Amino acid sequence: MYQENYINSLRAEMVSMVETRLSVVAQEYGYSDVPLETTIKWRPLVLVVGNYSSGKSTLINEFLGADIQAIGQAPTDDSFTIITYDDAVPDTETPRITEQRDGKFLLNDPEYPFEVLKKHGQRFAAHFRLKKVNSPFLKNLALIDTPGMLDSITERDRGYNYQEVIGDFAHLADLVLVLFDPHKAGTVREAHTSLRETIAMRTYEDRVLYILNRIDECSSLTDLLQVYGTLCWNLSQITGRKDIPPIHLTYSSRAAQRAGSPSNGSQGFLYFLENQRKQLKTAVLQAPRHRLDNMATFVETHAERLSHFLEAILSYRQRARKFRLKFSILGFFLSLAAGGAAVYGGMNLGIFGGPADPVAMTGGIGAIFLFMVFWTLIPLRYIHTVFHRNYLKNIDHLIPLETQTRRDSWQSVRDLVYSWLKKTNGRFSLYRVRQQYHQVNQVYTEGSREIRKALNELANMEQDPEAIVDDSSKPFYYYRTPEAAPETPDLQGEPDDEHYPEPETSSP
Repeated sequence: MYQENYINSLRAEMVSMVETRLSVVAQEYGYSDVPLETTIKWRPLVLVVGNYSSGKSTLINEFLGADIQAIGQAPTDDSFTIITYDDAVPDTETPRITEQRDGKFLLNDPEYPFEVLKKHGQRFAAHFRLKKVNSPFLKNLALIDTPGMLDSITERDRGYNYQEVIGDFAHLADLVLVLFDPHKAGTVREAHTSLRETIAMRTYEDRVLYILNRIDECSSLTDLLQVYGTLCWNLSQITGRKDIPPIHLTYSSRAAQRAGSPSNGSQGFLYFLENQRKQLKTAVLQAPRHRLDNMATFVETHAERLSHFLEAILSYRQRARKFRLKFSILGFFLSLAAGGAAVYGGMNLGIFGGPADPVAMTGGIGAIFLFMVFWTLIPLRYIHTVFHRNYLKNIDHLIPLETQTRRDSWQSVRDLVYSWLKKTNGRFSLYRVRQQYHQVNQVYTEGSREIRKALNELANMEQDPEAIVDDSSKPFYYYRTPEAAPETPDLQGEPDDEHYPEPETSSP
């Protein structure tokens, strides 16, 4: 299908752009410990978080159509579980777990984007695992089930930094589902910290969906309204938003059937809420589309930050070169004066017969040479140290910060610039940095613009029943419309559901 090929081509181009243009630079300067593309080259991810017993595992089982995750009223699973599709088993069979692997496998296999999580240590690895399931729901995405959030101090002592792990997963995820249940709509301590600080800092608001789960356990519509109002109040306090974020009302029909139908008939309101559960499932299945937008944002963000990093050290290197040249010229003239003084002193002492005396000329040249060596090794080095120290103290003056966007981007790389200049003492190849700056800046300006154009065309694209095979030798923006694409009548199917100026500088 044309749309599917277009999406796949766009994804491949963005991964290639990051790998060839940004990742090498990022690793060279310590911007990233792992290749940047590792976090975006795998399938779309949906992170599921919530209080313990909020129904995370039940909701996941509902999506998958099988009992994959253990369920219970008390905390039943303290592991981060990646649930992904196993295409080796026909999805016509009943969904089941076809393969399980431990955390060490996940953290060390380059196929998966979790190498960045190694920093959380062995205890985290022991609570990290993979499950492969032959459910059609997982064909285009993967789910991340998480341990329930707790309130008590003793239960919260997990042996690893839970908030940092949640933050890293939220950064990787294309969609975050935050679940609450009627019994803990007031949110527990870890949930409060996660929503107010961790998730808010590591992802964007539009990637977070709030869900009031297990509403079938409300005894009546009045009970549900009270719970809903409590949750709205708490979310307004946590998020600091004047407008209440949309809340999906859901429950598991499979779990409700197991529990049996209510005898008093007061839960007839559930019939009118069934569409919200389906709407949530549809939103989750849109994760592949979210991935494209997230990848575009990923490219723009890291290209902008790397561009500002290189702009800053390039600005420093250019200023240092001008500064050194100026004082080198000063040293040269001082050495000439020293040579002249040596000849004049030698003549007065009777050592030299006159200015034209070869011995006098040799002595003068020697004096010039010795003074230049002295100037280079001691005064010039000292002056450079003072210059270097001054710019480290006034590092914010390296590049212009006239807009809030540039200030925000600069803050994300400021410490890295400081560390790099301190580590190298300001001595590195100006030519190489200039090349890298032009390369990264080209991605930030031209590459990002082309990606956004392609995404706009995809959003406006009508479903086309005729599929094409995109020419991998062409960039993703080569075929602008289906009419411009080569005809491939034998491939048909149904529409898918789914030179640069130098950087500006400012004086300290």
